[in-house]
Amino acid sequence: MSKKTSLFKTVDWLTIILFVFMVTAGWLCVYGASFDIDNPKIFATTGRPGMQLIWIGTSAILIFLIMMLDKHFFETFAYLIYGFITLLLIATIFLAPDIKGSHSWLVITSTLRFQPAEFAKFATVLALAKYMHSYEFNLLKVKDFINSVAIILVPTFCIMLQHEAGTAIVFLSLALVFYREGMSGYVLLTSMCAILFFVIQLKYEYLMWYHTPINEFTVLCIILAIICVVLWYVLKERALSYYLLGIIALSGLASYIASLFWEINFVWIAIALITGISIFLAMYSVKKIVWHYALLALFAVLSIGFLYSVDYVFDEVLGLHQQKRIRVLLGLEDDPAGAGYNVNQSVIAIGSGGFSGKGFLNGTQIKLKYVPEHDTDFIFCTVGEEFGFLGSSLVVILFCVFLLRLIVLAERQNTTFGRVYGYGTASIFLFHVIVNIGMVTGLVPVIGIPLPFFSYGGSSLWGFTILLFVFLRIDAGRKESQ
Repeated sequence: MSKKTSLFKTVDWLTIILFVFMVTAGWLCVYGASFDIDNPKIFATTGRPGMQLIWIGTSAILIFLIMMLDKHFFETFAYLIYGFITLLLIATIFLAPDIKGSHSWLVITSTLRFQPAEFAKFATVLALAKYMHSYEFNLLKVKDFINSVAIILVPTFCIMLQHEAGTAIVFLSLALVFYREGMSGYVLLTSMCAILFFVIQLKYEYLMWYHTPINEFTVLCIILAIICVVLWYVLKERALSYYLLGIIALSGLASYIASLFWEINFVWIAIALITGISIFLAMYSVKKIVWHYALLALFAVLSIGFLYSVDYVFDEVLGLHQQKRIRVLLGLEDDPAGAGYNVNQSVIAIGSGGFSGKGFLNGTQIKLKYVPEHDTDFIFCTVGEEFGFLGSSLVVILFCVFLLRLIVLAERQNTTFGRVYGYGTASIFLFHVIVNIGMVTGLVPVIGIPLPFFSYGGSSLWGFTILLFVFLRIDAGRKESQ
């Protein structure tokens, strides 16, 4: 049996069909979003539909090359690919021109440029899969865990230096791979709390209760509550949790009585309680020789550190436009003509589509260019206006089927390398779909990431295509004849 024959039989055609359908639908949406009645040519390379068709054609060439490579190629050269892309990311920091405040595009000619960060996604997943596939790898070992995290953080940090916070955040979705490979649920708890604490700290920044900042005190109370719940429900330390609850209640009562006579900031009382409980849990962990108590103490201490770093990160790390978008989303500012303009116009466009839409090429909000970036990051509002609720639902269902199929393929891999790469691929696609549709509909902050296979752009289409078809090549290699 020849290699081509075996590859034809082992490749997952269902995923390829989904890919072709989405790319075709995306091209039509780009045409709908860019349609100009005075110049309706769909294949002209001077317009975006024509250029997108070129990107699709070159993507087909990439697919052919990827599928013709030996099944062991990507595992063998994973680190080399990762190293090359990382060097490219570092070079981009210094060589890329300023485009809308970002230094993430390498310009080849006046009409040709590309974004290395899009290719860093598949390279990072490859390196992570290669490392986790190494002999005696154990995610619960501190060294292996730190090295795995470092593989993700290196490109993330480089992309942050390019002022592309949205793209950098995508890499954090690879945490889902860690859960599949046995990471503790404490990390998930920490991640959820980080988001909650960030929102509370900003949302209630100026509210005071006597001499106590409401935001800080609320977060600290949540930390104390989590400690007690984890001890009671997870670690089954019922007596210890009741004991700590008693101490917290008595301390709160005593502090309240004292506040009737003196000016007291309850934040300091809460910090003292958390510090004392953390020290006790650390010592208790050593006594019991059980690391869960020490982890709980570490969570409490890091949570306090995170709480007091939120303002610095928000003011110094995030760009002014990102700060504005988050404030608008949290209701701290009303800026319908500024930071909230994109989202407001996008929601109007989607809502105007109604149940069945206005019809292909008939979207008025899009045609009149009320929605900026309507053929790139906000392409989903084109779907909503022209095809309505039915079309939007179909796109969401299509992505759900696609993502579920990726998970099925990942689970059937017979190597850790294949499984990790599969889950990494699914994680990145999942993040892009949820965040892109969420920001277009006003559910999450606008961070500027494309909708896979739909948004206009060569770098993003190539990046997603390579990410997907490397996985399909790995999957096809499971049963390919030698």
